[in-house]
Amino acid sequence: MNIADEKQTARKAAMAQRKAAHSAAQGAGEAAAQHVLGWLETQPDIRSISGYMPIHTELDILPAMHALHAQGYTLSVPVIMGKAMPLKFSAWTPETKMVKGPFGAMVPEDDSWQRPDLLLCPMLAFDGAFQRMGYGGGFYDRTIAKLAPVRAMGFAYAAQQVKTLPSEPTDMPLEGVITEKGLLSP
Repeated sequence: MNIADEKQTARKAAMAQRKAAHSAAQGAGEAAAQHVLGWLETQPDIRSISGYMPIHTELDILPAMHALHAQGYTLSVPVIMGKAMPLKFSAWTPETKMVKGPFGAMVPEDDSWQRPDLLLCPMLAFDGAFQRMGYGGGFYDRTIAKLAPVRAMGFAYAAQQVKTLPSEPTDMPLEGVITEKGLLSP
């Protein structure tokens, strides 16, 4: 089996695993928000953070984004600029007017581009080496590589962790993953 087939098989399994976690997890977004806030207390260099607008069964990051906004962090959300291109990040507040963007994710109606210090990344799965599996477009991998040394943390259900993920040299590992159960890091 080639790497593309291995990834596709892993993606299908990860989607089912995340869907089950999403169905079973009440209050997971709020719990993960508390872990983000606690971790950021030890990271004074981070002031600008990219979250995301959750789609499908992604862990709801909105409780964390609202809490971060209340604490004075500058927030943004990713915007897909085109196939095989890195993401750009547009400013977000709870009052930002949002419109439907590519892949159904909501994006700010007006662009106000930011360069975040930290990316909080959604995903289908992650492993013990903090490799992240997304939907297959490579947007976060290209973005992390382009913005290096940007910090990138996963934001996911604890149940999304798998033993290993197929990976290639272009797959960018995360610094850690924040879940409803706490922070996982090397």
